[in-house]
Amino acid sequence: MIAYAIRRVLLMVPLLFAVATVTFFLMHSVEGGPFDTDKPMSEAARERLNEKYNLDGSLVEQYGHFMANTAKLDLGISISSNERPVRDIIQEKFGVSLQLGICAFLFAITLGVTLGAISAINQNGIGDYVGVFMATSGAALPSFILAPLLVIFFALKLNWFDVLGWELWNYKKMVLPSVAMGMLPGAFIARIARASMLDILRQDYIRTARAKGVKEFTVILRHAVKNALIPVLTILGPIFAGLITGSFIIENAFAIPGLGNAFVGSVLVRDYGVIMGVTLFYAGIIALMNLIVDLLYAVADPRIRL
Repeated sequence: MIAYAIRRVLLMVPLLFAVATVTFFLMHSVEGGPFDTDKPMSEAARERLNEKYNLDGSLVEQYGHFMANTAKLDLGISISSNERPVRDIIQEKFGVSLQLGICAFLFAITLGVTLGAISAINQNGIGDYVGVFMATSGAALPSFILAPLLVIFFALKLNWFDVLGWELWNYKKMVLPSVAMGMLPGAFIARIARASMLDILRQDYIRTARAKGVKEFTVILRHAVKNALIPVLTILGPIFAGLITGSFIIENAFAIPGLGNAFVGSVLVRDYGVIMGVTLFYAGIIALMNLIVDLLYAVADPRIRL
């Protein structure tokens, strides 16, 4: 397993190289630049700025300069944030996005596993219909639609929660963005958990446990749920990576000062350093989480360890 992990880590290098290359040329293929503003700028001033930020050479020269700096773990500086290093921006902003992603992840797991288990245990019953309806509704409502609905009903109508900002351990600021962000992956987990649970409940060892007089609660919790979570485990890594790196819409909707909000702002003003730095950072996280899930899957199911 150690050799497998080392190979996977080494494969991340060409992956990140490909992501950086594609992102770089796509970013520069869009018309406009970081100094194209409504305020008039002299040609001399524009040339000085291009020279200062290494944008005065050809596209190939700019690409070579960027890759050389990236190899040194230098992500450059932000044009729109008073020349702050991109690394500092990521360190400052990612903590908030990580908190939001973890809260949404915990909500998604709790919702998905609970709905899936209830639906499987009560197959073709009221609990099954309710669970499937909630899972289908959650899958049909993307976050950019669910977020304003939650705000209108729970914040403006009932005045239960705050609308703007993020503050850890302040439930009034944490609940709505976590629910809006975790509902869709929670619905996906519920569907996987239900299908897996139904398959497990039909296994011989479940019938044997019941025939021996084991309490139904013990059968479900200790034997059925535990084994039914193995397929769920395979999707938790990508879901977690997606939640901590895909909070662009939610952070903008709730004015949360996270990395997703900073990334959207950098795209609007063509801040090349932040765009490239955040993209590479997110790609690295997703690749790392996929590796962790593969290793955990082998731990959970010894049959595939080799």
